[in-house]
Amino acid sequence: MLKAWGISLVFVLLAMSTTDTSKPDWALNATTIEACSCPMFCQCYFNPKPAAHHEQGTATHYCKFNNAYKVNHGHYGAVNLDGAKFWITGDLGADWSQGKTDWALVTFDKAMTKDQQSALGAILPNVFPVKWNSFQTAEGNIDTWEFNKNEAHATIDGGKTAEVKLHRFQGNTDDPVVIHNLKYWGTPRNDGFVMMPSDFEGYKTGTKQFEYKGTNGFMLTLDIASTDMKQ
Repeated sequence: MLKAWGISLVFVLLAMSTTDTSKPDWALNATTIEACSCPMFCQCYFNPKPAAHHEQGTATHYCKFNNAYKVNHGHYGAVNLDGAKFWITGDLGADWSQGKTDWALVTFDKAMTKDQQSALGAILPNVFPVKWNSFQTAEGNIDTWEFNKNEAHATIDGGKTAEVKLHRFQGNTDDPVVIHNLKYWGTPRNDGFVMMPSDFEGYKTGTKQFEYKGTNGFMLTLDIASTDMKQ
């Protein structure tokens, strides 16, 4: 189970200015397996308001998501981040046109060191340059993180806490459909959004549980570095 920290050192780092010149050199290249409650493809990448969900006769806008990341290579000063896994669960809320989003929970894999957690806490505000109404951190066992050409799967605690399962959308050829030239949050580079609709995405513990099937999903490799912030 998750061990919630509430307002932690990572939250303090997230609140710091991303232009602080005292920060060390850093870089992050990571691949994400992610899904959300929006229909395919998530309109949040083109609009400041998520898709409408009709519940009990009322249209409610939200984007409830699970993003499972694995660092291909990265560092924050002398802290090596290669192979680190982390997970972000949350909801963008009804309208984030002013850069304000609803809530997020960052779950660090239990195999990570405290230095690695703090390092990612300093980097992530550059990846997600928004303000969360509620932000927490936790630890969990990200025991599944795998993909191939046809599918992708990630879990926390064997799926008891959270899970994302995707399958590729068939293109004209035997390769999946990929969207290029689309920005991923605050990152300057990515290798394209590999379209993989969700078989399942859910967060299964606490007071903000949710589950969805057949909704938006994709894989992507992002790339960002401290030198990008100085340009």
